[in-house]
Amino acid sequence: MKLKKGFVTYENDGEHLMIAAGPASRTFRGMVRSNDTAAFIVNQLKKNTTVEKITDAMCVNFDVDRETAKCDVEEVIEKLRGIGAIDE
Repeated sequence: MKLKKGFVTYENDGEHLMIAAGPASRTFRGMVRSNDTAAFIVNQLKKNTTVEKITDAMCVNFDVDRETAKCDVEEVIEKLRGIGAIDE
């Protein structure tokens, strides 16, 4: 799975944002604001990956146990699926 083409992320003055551009903007018209954890997950999704790989990266980069990291990853992915931002 990975972030669908057309979803653009950027950081502006410490705020993590994502918008849809091009054809992706036909199905999602809005902006997503993320905290550092969600932004990290979204950035992991810029390449083809899995929940397990993202969870592993979370455990390495944040002071978090595996169960909490996996729950966070799954929650963010479900929200991204809800707006059509994930390619399976």
